[in-house]
Amino acid sequence: MNSRELVKAAIAHRETPRVPYCIQLTRDMRDKLRTKLGVDDVGAFMRDDVALVTPPWWRWYELGEDWRGAQTPHTPGTVAGTGSYRDFADTVARLRNESGRYVLVAIYGSHFEKANFARGIENFLADIAADYAFAKRLCTTIVDKNMVMLENILALDGIDGVLLGSDWGAQRGLLFSPDTWDDLIRPGEQREYDLVHSYGRDVWVHSCGSIEPLIPRLVEMGVDVLNPVQPECMDISKLKADAGDRLTFWGGISTQTVLPFGTPDEVRAEARRVRSIMAEDGGYIFSPSQELQGDVPVDNLMALLDVAREGRAALVG
Repeated sequence: MNSRELVKAAIAHRETPRVPYCIQLTRDMRDKLRTKLGVDDVGAFMRDDVALVTPPWWRWYELGEDWRGAQTPHTPGTVAGTGSYRDFADTVARLRNESGRYVLVAIYGSHFEKANFARGIENFLADIAADYAFAKRLCTTIVDKNMVMLENILALDGIDGVLLGSDWGAQRGLLFSPDTWDDLIRPGEQREYDLVHSYGRDVWVHSCGSIEPLIPRLVEMGVDVLNPVQPECMDISKLKADAGDRLTFWGGISTQTVLPFGTPDEVRAEARRVRSIMAEDGGYIFSPSQELQGDVPVDNLMALLDVAREGRAALVG
């Protein structure tokens, strides 16, 4: 099995010769690898089973001053496109032909966070309370624009999945009630998931924080993979027991405790413990719960990679 086949099997909840992994690093951690280990090509060094590629997308552009104020803005929410479709298509083709990896289009803050980027999170949360009609219009506008961009991206060959998402949770709970999420966020998310699935691609969703009340909803909506699964916020054993037969988890190894502050042996033990829980009967992409930052010792990253690569010799192809 090559990397793509491993990931597809995990999403299908089949056990594999090795659990696939995708470990992301921040820029400062990448620089640390280059400096301390003399690594020139960090991507080749990590050898992730998932290849993340950034697509052409859109951003807010020269919004009026009132968009950052406390009152509901009255000027248009102007936008601009980013990226090159030709470069994107070439990158996808190269990854598919050369690497044998699962190709994941990574968009991340595609909906709720996009509204935060326009208004600032404090203002937008206030909008939800004080001018809900505006908040709903803004979310609908964002998804309308997303649908056009997604259609353009999904028409290209070589893509396996699309990663959408926004941070709906904080460390101790949701940023709004589940009922508000159902009305404000869910309809637009469902439109996007249905479009991705209509092209035969997998839906990956990112949300930081404690979002346990939303997980049954995400299962109902057809989400295939959920990231980052923070163990400081949610009980990963309970998540696996409740939804692990229908949802694949990507993450779960603490970046708040063991990775920055543990020993390499503690990292190996915790990584194996999480993997043993989350990978039973498939349905797991091995990974920390967030990108590894520069506070993680290089020896701890190497210990994590030791565990991630266990079983590699059993692969064929």
